[in-house]
Amino acid sequence: MEKFKIIIVEDIPLELKGTEGIIRNDIPEAEIIGTAESETAYWRLLKQQLPDLVLLDLGLGGSTTVGVEICRQTKELHPKIKILIFTGEVLNEKLWVDVLDAGCDGIILKSGEMLTRSDVSSVMSGKRMVFNQPILEKIVERFKYSVGSQLMRQEALVDYEIDEYDERFLRHLALGYTKEQITNLRGMPFGVKSLEKRQNELVQKLFPDGNGGVGVNATRLVVRALELHILDVDNLQPDED
Repeated sequence: MEKFKIIIVEDIPLELKGTEGIIRNDIPEAEIIGTAESETAYWRLLKQQLPDLVLLDLGLGGSTTVGVEICRQTKELHPKIKILIFTGEVLNEKLWVDVLDAGCDGIILKSGEMLTRSDVSSVMSGKRMVFNQPILEKIVERFKYSVGSQLMRQEALVDYEIDEYDERFLRHLALGYTKEQITNLRGMPFGVKSLEKRQNELVQKLFPDGNGGVGVNATRLVVRALELHILDVDNLQPDED
């Protein structure tokens, strides 16, 4: 790894001291040209000298959004500066998404395995999406869940003989559309009476043993479709009108 310049953005003195120790002991190629405990201090440093890498904590002064904006603005002004997030925000998954959207080169959680030489080397060599073990475990867990949900949905569509129009009908019922509104959707070639017939057929498919003698309205039908994974609650999007 060639020599490079780094700015550390961290507002907790003890954690800053630990981070500086990691860099000086494990990454001698890195020259720390400044440290910043706030957004103001960071921009002041940046005006004095541009670094090759910014090691950025997200929680500054009690705010989690400041770090995201620092990342976004830095990437807009200086696209070549690499930004590696080093954060204790181990539960705030939305924050991870926000900072990835802001253009960061990787995220290292201050949990378990800390910042390593290989993490920094990967970023400096141009690799994107550099993550350490704690965040990788969470990403893999979500990936497995997502794939599992997709497989269950595909199997449910086959098992219950749900065609494209059944799925669209159920999905829009779940979104609060009336049958009259659904008939006006582009590519939905059914009138209200046809949709009522389709609804009755769906009730028979999804409640083959009846519903304890209780009638099934549209709301109960939609709930059943969600229970059977015919509909994905995380992906209920309307079609274009």
